[in-house]
Amino acid sequence: MTDHNQEKGVPSGDLYVNSGYLFHSRVPFKEKKKALRILSAGTYQMLTRPLLPTWRPKGRVDWQLIYIAAGKAHFFFDGKEVIVPAGNMVLYQPKQQQKYHYLGKDRTQVWFVHFTGREVRNILKHFEIPLDGYILHTGISRDYEDLFRKMRDELVKCSWGYEEMLVCLFRELLLTMHRRMTESMPEISGFIQEEMSRATAYFEDHYNEEISIEQYAASRSMSTSWFSRSFRNATGTSPMQYILETRIRNAQTLLETTDDSITNIAAIVGYDNPMYFSRLFRKAKGVSPTGYRKIYREKYLAEVNSLPLHRSRRF
Repeated sequence: MTDHNQEKGVPSGDLYVNSGYLFHSRVPFKEKKKALRILSAGTYQMLTRPLLPTWRPKGRVDWQLIYIAAGKAHFFFDGKEVIVPAGNMVLYQPKQQQKYHYLGKDRTQVWFVHFTGREVRNILKHFEIPLDGYILHTGISRDYEDLFRKMRDELVKCSWGYEEMLVCLFRELLLTMHRRMTESMPEISGFIQEEMSRATAYFEDHYNEEISIEQYAASRSMSTSWFSRSFRNATGTSPMQYILETRIRNAQTLLETTDDSITNIAAIVGYDNPMYFSRLFRKAKGVSPTGYRKIYREKYLAEVNSLPLHRSRRF
């Protein structure tokens, strides 16, 4: 399998895909006139599918940036497998061989953006993005997901000036990456990084259950304060906030792709009280779950379905 492309947020039962493409075309190209152009952006989330592989022996003509938001991904660089956990990004330059896969058991979620342009290399250098390797240690941040999501939405909606907005959002992403990669943070040892990756994987797998941070820390022979401090240093957020954001993220997916009631969705993501869930959702997203679903379906999908026919022929 080489490319896995889908425009609307539709789960196939074992995989959630939500992505958008410039001109609604999946064919990559090399931009020679404009300084920067965003070609596609979106997300993949492993549900029950056991394996999602990508193999591009000759790479692509454009650039690709992949953010591992949850779980981990398996990449092959120069013939060697490298397991990249959440909190890192991988940058592929044009014509670089791309071989990687995601496993269902890892509960992986990634965001991606493809881009091109005559000034891409200089733009990346301006934001001090290393070009001598593949892996970027950017840390985990919901800001990244928000920016990837906004780029995807712009590509789907095609509102007036969307290409300019895409460039602005991408530059904001690079600026956010630069700040997170260079800000003064305590050095994280390999042991701590491994333990925090284990913790995020556990939280992703059990996010809809009652999780006691004290009990989890004790199960790993750590004090609660030391674990919480180390988790924040490694991910940029507290353990409970990470669990909350994971619940809200999964609730968003369910609101977008199912007709389940708010009560059922609340229960699925770990809340017995739908009113309490609704208050948390509103606080996190600025709108109620019902309002979120209505906005998504009436505005987001309505604009996709109303696109001119000559655009859809480019699929």
